[in-house]
Amino acid sequence: MNKKPVANARLTALKMLAGVLDCRQNLAESEQENTLADARDRAFARHLAFGVLRWLNALEWLAGGLLKKPLRKKDRDIERLILIGLFQLWKSDSAAHAAVNENAESARKVGKPWAVPVINAVLRRFQRERTEWIARLDSKDERYAHPFWLLDAFKADWPEDWQSIAAANNEPGALWLRLNQQFDQEETSKGLAAAGFHVQPHAVIPGAVNVSPAAGVGDLPGFASGRLSVQDPAAQLAAGLLELAPGQRVLDACAAPGGKTGHILESEPGVALTAVELNQARMERVKENLSRLGLAGTAQLQLITGDSSAPDTWWDGNPFDRILLDAPCSATGVIRRHPEIKWLRNPSQVADAAARQVRLLTSLWPLLTPGGILLYATCSVLQVENSRQIQRFLANHPDAESLEFPATWGRKQDPGQQILPGEQDLDGFYYARLRKNP
Repeated sequence: MNKKPVANARLTALKMLAGVLDCRQNLAESEQENTLADARDRAFARHLAFGVLRWLNALEWLAGGLLKKPLRKKDRDIERLILIGLFQLWKSDSAAHAAVNENAESARKVGKPWAVPVINAVLRRFQRERTEWIARLDSKDERYAHPFWLLDAFKADWPEDWQSIAAANNEPGALWLRLNQQFDQEETSKGLAAAGFHVQPHAVIPGAVNVSPAAGVGDLPGFASGRLSVQDPAAQLAAGLLELAPGQRVLDACAAPGGKTGHILESEPGVALTAVELNQARMERVKENLSRLGLAGTAQLQLITGDSSAPDTWWDGNPFDRILLDAPCSATGVIRRHPEIKWLRNPSQVADAAARQVRLLTSLWPLLTPGGILLYATCSVLQVENSRQIQRFLANHPDAESLEFPATWGRKQDPGQQILPGEQDLDGFYYARLRKNP
């Protein structure tokens, strides 16, 4: 009887890659790393899986050239062990001998001892001929490590910036926190520093701090007690852009996972907030986040599991002074944090997201009181979801007016404000503020 292979970081990384590439799962949905008891092994498995997905088609191009003949489809696990080894040799600080030997020996652990010399030969050849192979790769579009359709979209929308967008997407994002302003933020920062973290405030976004080294939320002092949340500074802009005031009725449409929901209540506890989320499991995430922040029992807070594009199924008929539409999108602005996005998206999905955004904008606009503001947000860099989307909306709604941004971040669009990935160390985000005229 064959024994079940003992879980280790490389085999776990293989399963994480299979979840994304074969089962179309997001990495956040993977439970594979939880099979590893040691936190260092879990971190290493994530490092390997994220690294391969970050550089996937560049690694595949290298592997295709280094192999004497293509591997069979049923041997995708062997090909991925080669990709892991190439990533370690090319882009990681792993010891070369471990990258070669451990990946080769992993073939035995997946029941394919015939592949040990294959993996060994490919990785050792790359070691010997590294300079030559990287020079060849530098003349290929695979060097950008993006699907070609997405590169073409970047080129069309951002002809002067597409290369910097691709480069930023291939660099891991730093760990940014939002300090809860209901607590003493200086005291929260001191607690992080006392625990050994270097704390650096963002240059232009108050309450946002970068901490290093990166750590899990369980290791961040103050997280469990609600003193801080993990959130990129670009996402932290939303609450301030709403121009909140006590007594306002505020709608947070598409609220999950609840980061902006919590920030709204932290910023202005006196609002009457309705948060709507279509998916029940994702609504549970909203509830968990609000509970951790001590906000679940906030007066005039209403949590509704429902479809924001069908308000007749949940709206009480009273208009809102502010609406936050954090619209479902391609998420092409946060690839540096979620590299699998590159390989899970396709042009038809972008078109579907844009169509859903139209439905949401059209359905929610009647809920806004005259003089009220709707803040439209995406974590996308594609103009079909951003400036062109809002241009069409304004053309079809003469009572809508685009408001300017007195911004020290991003770049002005017509209409709205766009942040490209990596600019001011921010994720890619788009915002448009729309006021309803009487």
